[in-house]
Amino acid sequence: MPSLAIRSIGVVLVLAASLSCSPAMAQQPPQEPAPPKPYKKVAVTLPAPVNDPSFEAFRAQLADIAQRKDRAALAALIVPRGFFWERESGNDADEKKSGIDNFAAATGLDAADGSGWEFLADYAAEPTASQVGDRQDMICAPVAPDFNEDEFIELMTATETNPIEWGYPTSDGIEARETAKPDSKLVEKLGMHLVRVRFDDVPPDPAAEPMLHIVTPSGQLAYIPAEALSPLGIDQLCYVKQDGSWKIMGYVGEGAPQ
Repeated sequence: MPSLAIRSIGVVLVLAASLSCSPAMAQQPPQEPAPPKPYKKVAVTLPAPVNDPSFEAFRAQLADIAQRKDRAALAALIVPRGFFWERESGNDADEKKSGIDNFAAATGLDAADGSGWEFLADYAAEPTASQVGDRQDMICAPVAPDFNEDEFIELMTATETNPIEWGYPTSDGIEARETAKPDSKLVEKLGMHLVRVRFDDVPPDPAAEPMLHIVTPSGQLAYIPAEALSPLGIDQLCYVKQDGSWKIMGYVGEGAPQ
């Protein structure tokens, strides 16, 4: 199994991070978050998409499989043997099981609520990937953006926050609005910099577009679409090209709740 760096679990609504700072900082959102206040903008540079038409076609195939929830078709795109699941404790894949069974265990593919298939769809939509570890033929997705980690540590210290409270925009110029209604008053537009998330106890309206409550660099509370902000570090899917065809090779992260 290749040597990989573990990334913390993260989804759009629960931001996580994996940095070279103290492990104690990578915790659950605080019960009483620090009050909002202005903060210094820490610039981020988005990773470039994989420049390989065959990988784009592979992702499109995964997206179609996820939509149809076709387990047999997915199994054909996962290495039958040698699938790894790297957690903090080491490789948790069962070598006696098939690739699809190990994948399902790691990602919660068979969850009754369909979240495992949603997971697959999210990764199928991810255009970035990069070589990780000691294998030349393997890439893992997604790729974290570039930013100055020292500046980020200073930012967390100044705002009394921890990594799980920060994310980065997926594009420039995202409109932060006064309420969760998309047509409410514009507070400010976000640039390509880290953004603080304000975790609320109020559950989101399942019928409405998922929104994130954030603190803007000017210190104002505002809302943005949840899909507009990405986590700094999330679990990764790893792929390998075998005989000209892409396969899912492994999973890096703690995985779905067992």
